[in-house]
Amino acid sequence: MKYVSTRGHADRKRFCEILLEGLAPDGGLYLPESYPQVNEATLANWRALPYADLAFEILSLYIDDIPADDLRAICRKTYTEAVFGTKEIVPLKKLENGVHLEALSNGPTLAFKDMAMQLLGNLFEYELARRGEELNILGATSGDTGSAAEYAMRGKQGVRVFMTSPHGRMSPFQQAQMFSLQDANIHNLAVKGVFDDCQDIVKAVSNDLDFKRQYKIGTVNSINWARLVAQVVYYFAGYFQATKNNAEKVSFTVPSGNFGNVCAGHVARMMGLPIERLVVATNENDVLDEFFRTGVYRVRGSADTHETSSPSMDISKASNFERFVFDLLGRDGAKVKSLFGEQLSKAGKFDLSAAPAFAQARSRYGFVSGKSTHANRLATIRDTWERFGVMIDTHTADGVKVAREHLQPGVPMIVLETALPIKFASTIVEALGREPDRPAKFEGIEQLPKRVVVIAADVQVVKDYIVRHCA
Repeated sequence: MKYVSTRGHADRKRFCEILLEGLAPDGGLYLPESYPQVNEATLANWRALPYADLAFEILSLYIDDIPADDLRAICRKTYTEAVFGTKEIVPLKKLENGVHLEALSNGPTLAFKDMAMQLLGNLFEYELARRGEELNILGATSGDTGSAAEYAMRGKQGVRVFMTSPHGRMSPFQQAQMFSLQDANIHNLAVKGVFDDCQDIVKAVSNDLDFKRQYKIGTVNSINWARLVAQVVYYFAGYFQATKNNAEKVSFTVPSGNFGNVCAGHVARMMGLPIERLVVATNENDVLDEFFRTGVYRVRGSADTHETSSPSMDISKASNFERFVFDLLGRDGAKVKSLFGEQLSKAGKFDLSAAPAFAQARSRYGFVSGKSTHANRLATIRDTWERFGVMIDTHTADGVKVAREHLQPGVPMIVLETALPIKFASTIVEALGREPDRPAKFEGIEQLPKRVVVIAADVQVVKDYIVRHCA
């Protein structure tokens, strides 16, 4: 299996090369040359597999430069009941007729990012040991990626983590999860700005090829293909739990900011998983909803990025969206480079509304979208608690609200739960008048000593920090 850049670079690379690399040399994102196809017989064989073995079967279609026995061992080491709390790993819960929640938040940091990040940590450690090398991970987080990455990488041999986050814009619980870690290989950099500033810094450093090579910079954001392909697995797992046979179709609703989570659903659908619709649910930062409604992709600046009660989606540059547009435009790397490398930097937007391909976003690829506001979140959290006795977090509430707008008779709708409510306690209290349950291991986390450096939104400042701590 070889991988190509969405911007047309001539290189074709294997999995373990892009695992440690992140962005392609031309600033593009990696995708496989083609998507492996899954037929009826394969789906039937996979239906009864434990999650770890399902992960191995799917990942082995994309990873042919790690011996099969080693990859299977990595998957079984990663996806255990001890780490994720249940034998099913991602159990499905029926909410109401036609609507299910897929629990993705039972991992160490109580967010869906653990599903991929725990695997990524084990893959990094394996490949670095095999090469005898070290890796400096530079990441950006709007809330959950940071803690998931740090918990997955803490204490790992040969790995340092430099995690940027928007100063003061995460929930107190999210901040405490990251900043309370005292491990020497973990570095937290709180950037005076919004998430998009952090993401821009990561991309700028990754695009400085000399610096990237000298300091062995890698990424854990969903621009890293390994993280995205790990997320493909839970679409298959959710489908098998929601259906009795492979003739049935399901739809998925995915709370979306950076487009990585729902892009994994796109990959699963391209492989042949019977997905009817992929529903993109946004909050007030509705750049993705605007595109799927109008064909206009218009990024916002920091001043126009709303600070909301579902902060992990306070994103106005959806970095993984480039992967979908690459497929939508017939894998035309030159066109994608023009849109994302030139038009966005000059005009801050591009318009595909008149392009024949735009209609295929819905007709061929199954994408629809919707938007949720703070008032919607409160109402959905309250309604879900009062009617079903189920407490959901703010991002999942955005998903449930939008999912109900896109239900189809006879097609189960699976909403991907993104985090546990404790991570956004103040909004839960506002909605329900009570504190959400807190796992015992996180009692008093907000009062622990913090290890964080506040910095300006400046690429050179981050580079200088990395240089000092790699000496």
